[in-house]
Amino acid sequence: MTSAANARHRALGLTDSEYERIVDRLGREPNDVELAVFSLMWSEHCGYKHSRKLLGRLPTEGEHVVMGPGENAGAVDVGDGLAVAFKVESHNHPSAVEPFQGAATGVGGILRDVFAIGARPIAVLDSLRFGPLDSSRSRYLMNGAVAGIGHYGNSIGVATVGGEILFGEPYEHNCLVNAMCVGIAPRERLVRSAAAGVGNLVVLLGALTGRDGIGGASVLASAELGEESASKRPSVQIGDPFEEKKVLECCLELLDRELLESLQDLGAAGLSSSASEMASKGGVGIDLDVARVPRREPGMEAFEVMVSESQERMLCVVEPGRLEAVRAVCEEWDVRCTAIGAVTDTGRLRVLEQGEPVGDMPVEALVDDCPLYDLAPERPSESVYAAPRARLDECADPADTLIALLRSENIASKRWAYEQYDGLVGSRTVRRPGSADAAVLHLAHDGASGAIAVSIDGNGRRVACDPYVGAVEAVLECARNLACVGAEPLGLTNCLNFGNPEKPHIAWQLEQAVAGLADACRALGVPVVGGNVSLYNEGGGGPIYPTPVVGMVGRVPDPGSLPEAGFVEDGHAIVLLGPFRPALAGSELEALRGEMAESLPKLDLEAHTRALATARTAVRAGELATAHDVSDGGLACALAESCLARGIGARVDLAALVARLGESDDEAGALEAALFGEGPGGIVAAGPRGSVEQLVASLTPDTALILGETGGEHLAIQTGTTARLAIEVAAAREAFEHGVADHFS
Repeated sequence: MTSAANARHRALGLTDSEYERIVDRLGREPNDVELAVFSLMWSEHCGYKHSRKLLGRLPTEGEHVVMGPGENAGAVDVGDGLAVAFKVESHNHPSAVEPFQGAATGVGGILRDVFAIGARPIAVLDSLRFGPLDSSRSRYLMNGAVAGIGHYGNSIGVATVGGEILFGEPYEHNCLVNAMCVGIAPRERLVRSAAAGVGNLVVLLGALTGRDGIGGASVLASAELGEESASKRPSVQIGDPFEEKKVLECCLELLDRELLESLQDLGAAGLSSSASEMASKGGVGIDLDVARVPRREPGMEAFEVMVSESQERMLCVVEPGRLEAVRAVCEEWDVRCTAIGAVTDTGRLRVLEQGEPVGDMPVEALVDDCPLYDLAPERPSESVYAAPRARLDECADPADTLIALLRSENIASKRWAYEQYDGLVGSRTVRRPGSADAAVLHLAHDGASGAIAVSIDGNGRRVACDPYVGAVEAVLECARNLACVGAEPLGLTNCLNFGNPEKPHIAWQLEQAVAGLADACRALGVPVVGGNVSLYNEGGGGPIYPTPVVGMVGRVPDPGSLPEAGFVEDGHAIVLLGPFRPALAGSELEALRGEMAESLPKLDLEAHTRALATARTAVRAGELATAHDVSDGGLACALAESCLARGIGARVDLAALVARLGESDDEAGALEAALFGEGPGGIVAAGPRGSVEQLVASLTPDTALILGETGGEHLAIQTGTTARLAIEVAAAREAFEHGVADHFS
């Protein structure tokens, strides 16, 4: 092997052994076009070479599954002849380099994944992670990412209805931008991406091809970020939501008219991945002539056209006799339509330039022969993460602690961000961001009854403490958010954000987290219908927290009587539902004190599954006015958040919960855990006293505790006759509303 060949393939992210494998499959050394295509198809981002074996452990089958993993998006049956398509993907590395365009094109890409299978996008949710906001870099990244998400979603007219934003030191140099899209379609309109029909034409739709995004999948998404990351800004794609709107409507009309045999998004690796994956799924070959590809930059070489990640482009297969009809529809929508190739029976991806071959590769080698690596997981002897910076004195009294928690970035209102998004466009939104734990969207526009609920969740710090339990908790929290609006989960998508899997401790985190996701999904009976893996999320400060993000869709039979997340009326009884056993390990309070646990309490998946079913039933009965899950900051924060919705206070007695936790002789520790401890299973609910008492009578004391009553202008918490804390609702609101916003004022 020559030194020049060494330099070429290593610069593209291929190892020496991978290069030798390519030479073996081709029977010769690859030329520049072939090497560029192989480098992308065998990159981590496209080939999943360190995670594909693990992903096979996830359950993917269920009675509602219409499309599972392997397509552009997954889809589930929601009845009345409709399917809901959804998927979550990351755009982490591009957003860390150029946050506005990185986040904007992340939204554009996930929208295309959904309409590529024939579903109309109706909602976007986002899951974001940044460093602490006292860092100018973190503020820059968050400001740019939020603006980019708002720009793309608002411009294209798809509502951003929910999401989460969390902060931590390990995300300062490598932020996370995960975007989830939900779409809806008649079941019979769904289309797959497999190319079919030898002699059919391969047609490129949409924007001009340029040099933006070249190397994105291999240069950015499949390697750690270093000090030279700013120089990679040209690898970040540039998005145009107005062009995408035209492409979206054009594609849906083409599918309605049954003019397409198959449809595929051009995402990471551009034509290289879209063409080879379509050919692989169809068991065919594809010839492409790069000279036919419309370009916006002169002098582009063949390999640049093949690897460009220019946005707002789709690839489709069309019967020759239907090409003119396809062109007519494209002309109506002002969408470029160019036949650039054909389906063949060769089983090869052939790249031509003005009819002359410049690349010839077996499809099987590109897609199915990507090397898959066994991880070498090893549990670290000590935490690989520095403890968070202490921000709260351990001696602070409970009232001051609660105010500090409400002001902390992870708990404080994210209104500053979500008010930049249009959450109502499309007129489907039943619950605005902040008014319920899950977004709820009407199905009535499509002639169906009911609604769907959608949520996205994850907590990297808790997964860092215990990868298995933390991943289980992410699934449970997502399902609990759906239960708070009466929705039963139908399917799940995930985005696995981790560091460098070649490092044993990262491999251990990844393996444990996937095991936790698999066990939780099986216990709840929720299939995984698709997702994304984002590895090598490391910068100068080390790896990010291991951050599996879970998105879930459920069906809501009757959206007309949904509870709210906050208290709605004086005199309602407050009840704590679920097998909630909070602990300070992994909690936001622990982080504020500058500490980090190395494990989380074990949990009983069967008990949590039963409790979720009970909560759904209670909500669907329509007798609960409030349902809000207990999450970051524990029960005291959940109660305070419920008070803030309409400014209604509460009087609460936690004696029974403290007794539930009182196996240890440390009464002070049990009280603090009851107030601020975290863990899965808790839902704060409220309603008319008679209804609540009837509900509690049907349950056991370990799954239902009456805590008190709504009313007044204070949140007052006691145990028996002993007052523990009292704060004005107005003071709680001041802390909650300004914790994030003040950093951007």
